Amino acid sequence: MFDRLIEKLKASPKSIIFTEGHDPRILEAADRLKKGGFLTPILIGNVEAVQAKAKECGFDIAGLEILDPATYPDMDAMVEKMVDLRKGKMTAEECRALLAKGNYFGTMLVKLGYADALLGGATYSTADTVRPALQLVKTRPGAHLVSSCFILARGEEKLAMGDCAINLSYEDTLDKEGNVVLSAADKLAEVAIEVANCAKLFGIDPKVAMLSFSTKGSGKGATVGLSQAATARAKELAPDLAIDGEMQFDAAVSPTVGQLKFPGSPVAGYANTFIFPCIEAGNIGYKIAQRLGGFEAYGPILLGLNAPINDLSRGCNADEVYKMALITAAQA
Repeated sequence: MFDRLIEKLKASPKSIIFTEGHDPRILEAADRLKKGGFLTPILIGNVEAVQAKAKECGFDIAGLEILDPATYPDMDAMVEKMVDLRKGKMTAEECRALLAKGNYFGTMLVKLGYADALLGGATYSTADTVRPALQLVKTRPGAHLVSSCFILARGEEKLAMGDCAINLSYEDTLDKEGNVVLSAADKLAEVAIEVANCAKLFGIDPKVAMLSFSTKGSGKGATVGLSQAATARAKELAPDLAIDGEMQFDAAVSPTVGQLKFPGSPVAGYANTFIFPCIEAGNIGYKIAQRLGGFEAYGPILLGLNAPINDLSRGCNADEVYKMALITAAQA
């Protein structure tokens, strides 16, 4: 899976910001990426402190760029740009204070085109990585929300799951008069299509199951109607995508159960891309696959942003940093 990403990056090398340049896990991954030559790390932090930590840990970062918000020569212009992006919601002083932090500073570097991608979260929370992205990079044209995907790998088997990390639930968006401008079903359908497109990046031919505790109307209430409506909407928006629902997990993965409960479905029994109706189900589901099913889980991979920005687990190791860097840059 990662060989595929490396070949893509070799054909079109990218640069990636690491917001926590002093962290030994980041430095080890940066050393490894430097040797690869297809993805250029840019480290955020105090130059002397970053270099000292790398030397202490035995990592070679010679020649890599280290940027310190405290000494960045174009900070005034960056502050002015952030004030403009926030459209009066923050003063220049407030923007300057935020840009002194690696997460905001790094995100602005991506926004200004200084780098292609960003990876953070080794010490920051998910919210502290996602919030600057939403405020500064924002969603790309045509996207209505940010969502996430996890790629799960076990040997040659690869699966995609979403959204397991960002959207707590799906509700209609209303205008001031109370009219629906974006329905909950539209949102979940968009997540399904985004996750399917992400799956393709990893060589998965997506067969998308819209998951529920109900299969083809066998149950009522809760999120069943949402999954049904989102399935119909996704088929309208992406008619060439193999997607079906709503269905229970056993119907999604077992050909016998799938064709019994959902006869004639091109997805039931053969799904490899799973869309959950809420974050509780999604987060629990991918962790069960990871911890009991023996899958390696990569993510959350953020979808819908105007540039590739991803979040690490604070419990990550250097190998996970390296692999998430490949994933992030390959989204560019």
